[in-house]
Amino acid sequence: MNRTARRGTTLAIAAIGSLTLAACGGGGGFETSSSATGGASSSGTASSGETSSASVPTGAALKMLIASSGDAETAAVKAATDAWGKKTGNTVEVTVASDMDQELAQGFAGGNPADIMYMDAGKFATFAKQGSLEPYADKIADNDKFYESLRTTFTYDGKQYCVPKDFSSLALEINTEMWKKAGLTDADIPTTWDQLVAVSKKLTTDKVAGLGIGVGIDRLGAFVVQNGGWWLNADNTAGAAADAKVTDALKFVQDNVKAGNFKMSNDLGVGWGGEAFGKQLAAMTIEGNWIKGAMKNDYPKVGYKVVEMPAGAQKGTLMFTQCWALATDSKNKDAAIDLISSLTTVESQMAFADAFGVMPSRTDAADAYKAKFPEDAAFVAGGEYGHGPINVPGLTDVVGELNSQLEKMATADIAGATKSFDDNAASAIGG
Repeated sequence: MNRTARRGTTLAIAAIGSLTLAACGGGGGFETSSSATGGASSSGTASSGETSSASVPTGAALKMLIASSGDAETAAVKAATDAWGKKTGNTVEVTVASDMDQELAQGFAGGNPADIMYMDAGKFATFAKQGSLEPYADKIADNDKFYESLRTTFTYDGKQYCVPKDFSSLALEINTEMWKKAGLTDADIPTTWDQLVAVSKKLTTDKVAGLGIGVGIDRLGAFVVQNGGWWLNADNTAGAAADAKVTDALKFVQDNVKAGNFKMSNDLGVGWGGEAFGKQLAAMTIEGNWIKGAMKNDYPKVGYKVVEMPAGAQKGTLMFTQCWALATDSKNKDAAIDLISSLTTVESQMAFADAFGVMPSRTDAADAYKAKFPEDAAFVAGGEYGHGPINVPGLTDVVGELNSQLEKMATADIAGATKSFDDNAASAIGG
């Protein structure tokens, strides 16, 4: 997904699809790595997560459709697929979509989709329900090595369809100069909601909000998860937004917005939390690891650090992800599954991390990633307790309406908005 889609948090984008605003899969200012070769070893033996190419059909001509963040990502994917092709005797044609949603829909409707494609978590269930996706995850030998929450994200009707290619999570970014000027030290880094409120008040001035938050449930949902709630019930059969765990979390944010120590990005006159943070309109913000690219490119003089999100009733954050999807209509499924296995090894995921800044979706790659990118430790930690996006078919408009009702957080009718979501969700799910 391109940087604009990841960084923007406007409601117009939110209305297009639930929780796609910050989906991972894009770069953070990294240059293409010469090691992005799909993890193929010189000995020809299978590496972690990779099936042996000895049993893979040869001569297959696979087609892949991706939504690239830029040249670095495109080059890395092509290098990885080329390496696999040379090793197995197959070919892969990588196409960068100009409009991923449209091209996916056209391919599936016409019966000629790409064999393999990026699939956003917020759209996955819609295509799974219509029978367009092959449920291949149980054929990946080490599927249990992927974060459980990510595997759950790509589960529909009790069946995991695809494996996650990478992920992003939300963390708390702190302006270190403002922090120091407010007399705060590392001992004051907030780990609870009460502490977050306390430091945000100390950081708030006439010109700076203590905490700037992006508009919509892509950010507000983190507080909901921290309070033990979610927008839907456990089996995704009904809305649960009117539950006290959800409404109390939203009320917590609203109370602090009214007090002035929290401010929403639209009230600060910017499009997303990262912009408020970069322009130093907010001393803290809540964003994902995509903020690194924006800070490096647009606000290089702003010093900051990243810490884990403070806990409410529990630790919690939001996770955004895409998977390697396999089309039901593919004529080369065995070869495609082997390619996906190759693309999701520890070695391959670390090569992609080098090339365009994504975080591995495998638990057994976490230590290697943190060792190489220690500044991202808080983002990686979110993989252990984060919650994926809403992935129920037919809820795009329902989510868009909820975002619209929460747009003006200071005056939002939280009880009315959440009840409306549950009522609308019931109609959409029932229909």
